[in-house]
Amino acid sequence: MIRMLSRDGRATPLGDALAHYGRIAKTLHILRLADEPGYRRQIKVQANLQEGRHALARKIFHGRAGQLYQRYQDGMEDQIGALGLVLNALVLFNTRYLDAAVTQLRADGFEVRDEDVARLSPFVRHHVNMLGRYSFQLPDLPGGLRPVRDKNAAGSE
Repeated sequence: MIRMLSRDGRATPLGDALAHYGRIAKTLHILRLADEPGYRRQIKVQANLQEGRHALARKIFHGRAGQLYQRYQDGMEDQIGALGLVLNALVLFNTRYLDAAVTQLRADGFEVRDEDVARLSPFVRHHVNMLGRYSFQLPDLPGGLRPVRDKNAAGSE
């Protein structure tokens, strides 16, 4: 397949056609981005979500500001894979507890609008202790979740 796209370092007519086809799709995207405010907002929302995920990953991988500086070494995939696992576990934890908190607020009679719930992010991290010791002994929890904090209780934030 690659031989059909270029020969002697130069693109074949088929390779040229595929390159132009890609440019058409890119041009249409740029024109739509310039012309449609709704499309720009949609792109911005997606970019903000991705940036939130990256910010959380940098916080979890806090050494050297979340950057890998060394050249490739054996085991680097394991390090990055472990980061992805921890990141996904934290997002799952946050999602489950955000849902439990919204459910509890609604059960307590508070008005929680769906528009507000749609703006919640599972990438919050101020409640996570990034340094220190961790206990992995899980208590027996009825319903599988810890109780949601009472916002009026002393010491809750």
